[in-house]
This record gives sequence, C-alpha cells and structure tokens, in this order.
Amino acid sequence: MKRTLNFIGSIIIAFASVALYAQDKQPMIGQPAPVFELKGTDDKMYSLSQMKGRYLVIHFAATWCPFCNAEAPFLEELYQNYSNKNVQVFIVDVKEDKNLVEKSLERFRFSFPVLLDTNGTVSAKYAPEGIQPDLERHEVPIASNLIIDKEGKIKFYSLLNTAGFDAKLTQLKQKLNELLKDAN
Repeated sequence: MKRTLNFIGSIIIAFASVALYAQDKQPMIGQPAPVFELKGTDDKMYSLSQMKGRYLVIHFAATWCPFCNAEAPFLEELYQNYSNKNVQVFIVDVKEDKNLVEKSLERFRFSFPVLLDTNGTVSAKYAPEGIQPDLERHEVPIASNLIIDKEGKIKFYSLLNTAGFDAKLTQLKQKLNELLKDAN
C-alpha cells in the first residue's frame, strides 16, 4: 500500500511538472492524430478511421487518477450535449485490466465507449516529444483532453494543468463550439 501511495504521489508530482511546461502550449495542434484501434469495455472495436467525418473528444485516463475522476461527470455531460452535433466522446483507459476499469466505471455509468489501451501503446503515440522525461511515455497523456476534427487532425490538446485544472472542460467546450460554428 505504501509503495502504491508513493507511486501515485510521484505521478502527481510529475503531472505538476508537465503542467508547468504545458500551461501555455498545446502540443501537436494541426498534426494528424495518431491512428488507433482499441477494444472497448463493451468488447467492440473502435478506431480513429471509423470516426472520420465526426469530431472526436478523447480523454486519456486511469482509475487511480483523481483529475480523471473529477472530469468524468463532465465528460458524460459533454457527450449528452454534443452527441447530436456529430461529436463522439471516448475515454481511453491506460494500462489497466478490464475488470478493474468496469468496476471503477460503475459509479459513472457512461453512455459513450470507454476504450482499453491495455499496453499503453496508443497513449504513448499521443505523448508529445520532450515533455516530462521522468514519466514513461504512456503516462504523459493521462488526464489530458483532445479534440480531433472531421479530417483527423488535432485541434485541441490540453495536458493536465494542475495550476488551472478545468474539470468542467470549459476550454474544451469553447474550442468545440468554435469548430462546430466554423463547420456550419
């Protein structure tokens, strides 16, 4: 237990370091989103190519992450408010067992898919270069949010920012509204 708490404490300190770097910089903006194909907790396969023509909001998470858990209800609210506007929401859970994820998610009752990146490969692809060398690459995007446009390009990427943590996803919604307005 003590070892687990030390690990979690190290991760939170590392996230704070990432936040200091990322406060004024959104990495990977305008770049094509790395392709992925992941199985959901519903045992269906989901891929970036399936989402072509839709806006995609991705949240990288882990069940032990307090920031991810704080954003969870707001991700569900976002999905409820935007699903009829050609927007899909995914949570990508990083390196955790399906049973653990399902047990943890019972309290949130998401109506959108939760995808399982069981080996961290997809998360590592979304880790910007040169950010937080103390974290393993698959850990860098945890608690981050992205918007990928209809053509598959990253339009918004908020790395965890503990100084200005935005659990209600205000900045993400603002950018999503801009994109949707421009699309009309």
